[in-house]
Amino acid sequence: MGEHPLVDRVRDIGPLAVAYSGGADSALVLAAAVRALGPERVLAVTAVSESLASGELERAARLARDLGVAHLTPRTHELASPGYRANGTDRCYFCKSEVLGTITALARDRGYDHVATGTNADDAVDPFRPGLRAGAERGVHTPLRDAGLGKDAVRRLSREWALPTWDKPATPCLASRIRYGLEVTPHRLARVDRAEVAVRALLADAGAASPDLRVRDLGDTVRLEVDPDAVDVVAALPGLREALSGAGFADVPHRVEPFRSGRLNVEPHSHP
Repeated sequence: MGEHPLVDRVRDIGPLAVAYSGGADSALVLAAAVRALGPERVLAVTAVSESLASGELERAARLARDLGVAHLTPRTHELASPGYRANGTDRCYFCKSEVLGTITALARDRGYDHVATGTNADDAVDPFRPGLRAGAERGVHTPLRDAGLGKDAVRRLSREWALPTWDKPATPCLASRIRYGLEVTPHRLARVDRAEVAVRALLADAGAASPDLRVRDLGDTVRLEVDPDAVDVVAALPGLREALSGAGFADVPHRVEPFRSGRLNVEPHSHP
């Protein structure tokens, strides 16, 4: 049995830096690069900013270390962009412009002319992916998309390669929890992060879990989205109201509903 087409695709690119969030997609690209090129010809770069959820950097660093890859963690400044803070439907474009601009410049300084992202074949046909334009403008490579690997195929191959990310729930940036039209601020990002950490802790104390969990800041309300079978459990958690208040959502009414990925993309947008 020959090597996977993904490995062949990465080998064709040559030495490269991977824009590596630590999620299933970018982790698979990183692992494929190590198989194709050897760890010494691969660079992992994780952008660190206020929009990175707690715990993500540590998990990403662990896998990069296990793969033997040099791992850089530059600070990025999405909040300096008015387009990002305005939180229109094109927010991801401004975010990715900052992140990929930083990563490509850093890679070039280290002698890497090529940068790859974890964009997969499903992302390529998703109408809510304005960030893809930022990648195209910078000529970044998308080996998962090139090899025709969608989300399910990414998880299957990751499991086959024994990557710990094979069943990792999607963890998009914290700004994706804020309803479009509400300004993205350090305060809003931090309280969403604190609230998600607090709710997970309450679930753990209750002997329950919800792999998918989002705290959506809707402005006048906060919506907790959890796995459908965990809705009643979360709604009845002792101390839930206090945990949300302590995280920064004092006096903001909350409700608990089933999780749906990308839900804010299809809901009416608020206006500042």
